[in-house]
Amino acid sequence: MIKLTTNKSLYAGVVNKQDTFSDRLTLFLLHFAFILKEFKSEKNDKKLQELYDFNFRQLELSIREIGYGDQSINKKMKNYINLFHSIISEIHFWNEINFNSKKELISKFLQEFTNIEYLVDYFNSFSEHLSKNNLNSYLKSVSTH
Repeated sequence: MIKLTTNKSLYAGVVNKQDTFSDRLTLFLLHFAFILKEFKSEKNDKKLQELYDFNFRQLELSIREIGYGDQSINKKMKNYINLFHSIISEIHFWNEINFNSKKELISKFLQEFTNIEYLVDYFNSFSEHLSKNNLNSYLKSVSTH
């Protein structure tokens, strides 16, 4: 997911020409939400829960490395988890909504981006790519322990 999130073409339309930690994190969370949406099933529940726990544990460690204090970390983590659950909720019907609705949805989370149409096309393709693969193909090089 990090490799996907660092794709420079995703940042081509950033308003201030400089992406931020928040921009990268939001794109990461969007990718992760699409993965959870696509692979949610009883047989994947344990793996997805481990992946969820691992990702948010790593996020917390990254915030600590930046130098935030415990109170700030708790507040930031709560905000990031709420953002993620909001993204999951919004993309639930991704395949059923039209292009303009998708633009509105992406714009809601990536307000500093002007290349929204490109991002909609990108996430349409990403979603389609996910549907043609299985969860293990994305986890083969990931260890959550």
